[in-house]
Amino acid sequence: MLTLECPYCGVKAEETELSPGYEAHLKRFGAGSSDDDYEAYMFARKNPKGVHFERWRHVYGCGKWFLAARDTATLEVFGTYPAQSKAPPEDLIARIKAKRPEWEGYK
Repeated sequence: MLTLECPYCGVKAEETELSPGYEAHLKRFGAGSSDDDYEAYMFARKNPKGVHFERWRHVYGCGKWFLAARDTATLEVFGTYPAQSKAPPEDLIARIKAKRPEWEGYK
């Protein structure tokens, strides 16, 4: 079972206590955007095998959204960080690169 640590309250929660918010660090498009941009935002998502950055909500805890880096093939969790982050923290990137030298990096 997937276990993530909430960076706000510090609770290590199983996935049954969490709600997924899907891909993190997306550039969102809404009203006033082009049809192509909006379509790409809504339907053309990455589905990588390997390291992925995701949004999660600690539903049965503090209720806050946070971000997590994990390997989609092995479910290995590299770390979690606050949802307000514009990009993954440098120490998290270093942790991923140390374990996955073949990883191409955050894009």
